[in-house]
Amino acid sequence: MTIYILWLRQLKRYFRSRARIVGSLGQPLLFLVALGFGFGPIFAKAGGGNYILFLTPGIVGMGILFTALFSGIEVIWDRQFGFLKETMVAPVSRLSIVIGRTLGGATVATLQGVIVLLLSLAVGFRPVSLALLPVAFVAMFLIALLFTALGTAIASLMNDMQGFQLIMNFVVMPTFFLSGALFPLAGLPTILSDVARADPLTYGIDALRASLAGASHFPLGIDLAVTAGVVLLFMAVGSWLFSRIEA
Repeated sequence: MTIYILWLRQLKRYFRSRARIVGSLGQPLLFLVALGFGFGPIFAKAGGGNYILFLTPGIVGMGILFTALFSGIEVIWDRQFGFLKETMVAPVSRLSIVIGRTLGGATVATLQGVIVLLLSLAVGFRPVSLALLPVAFVAMFLIALLFTALGTAIASLMNDMQGFQLIMNFVVMPTFFLSGALFPLAGLPTILSDVARADPLTYGIDALRASLAGASHFPLGIDLAVTAGVVLLFMAVGSWLFSRIEA
């Protein structure tokens, strides 16, 4: 019941804030249009094919990443305004609280990714296989779970929103740009290739690209397995850090 209430609360917050929905779509759409049409001819001349087809899974992942990570700020918000203290003294396990918050934030982030995917149809993107769309949704939800758990873990260590936003900017941009969302992973210098392999978003983006664009750097099974494994790790770390919070 606790998990359901916290999940529902996250959804209500999301749908009540139209400005938040519109604002969080701005950056992914800007990247999709500006980079997709700007670098599309160069990508095609280099033998890469349709850049919009290649780019869209990365931009969908971007929309999920930003929304999922920044959902952690609600932990700080609730702490400052007293709601977290009421939740923490309730006769429920803190693991249930973390799971409820994470599922709620991940659901919101996944919805954000679906909206970006739908809007990408307007700029010419078409999935290569409708049969693989369910796999794409699974990959979206795994990415959302992963980074919602990470956002919760980081927020559990912080007391002010400004510090959280600074840390998030430090985490978000390298994670996104080094994941292969904007460029192919094949042929990278060794050091960049190693960094990309260590980036958990790389495998989520690759799974999206396999299911939406029909091309991937790693086998799809490995992408999903690695992403799911990191989700469990971050959930465990996030739960432990959240259990040490003093509301």
